[in-house]
Amino acid sequence: MYSVCILRQAIKDITILPKDYARLVSQHIDRLAENPRPSDAKRLREMTDYTLRVGVYRVLYDIDDKTHTVTVYRIKHRREVYR
Repeated sequence: MYSVCILRQAIKDITILPKDYARLVSQHIDRLAENPRPSDAKRLREMTDYTLRVGVYRVLYDIDDKTHTVTVYRIKHRREVYR
C-alpha cells in the first residue's frame, strides 16, 4: 500500500475544478494508494512521472517505490497540461 501526498498546487487545482470533476479526480487519487500504476495511467516521455486521465483533466504524479509514496503535483485540463 502506498501513501499519497498531494502538493499544495494540486490542491489549488482541485478547488477550481467543477464539482463533479473534483469529486471524480479525488476518487481516482484515492485509488492510487492501492494501485499507483493503473492500466489507464501513462508514463510521460523522458521522465519518471505519470499522467492519469480523468475525463478532460489529467492528474500528474510521481511514484517513489523505495518509500512507497505517490506524489500528486498537478491537475490540469488536457489542453494545458503538456505545455
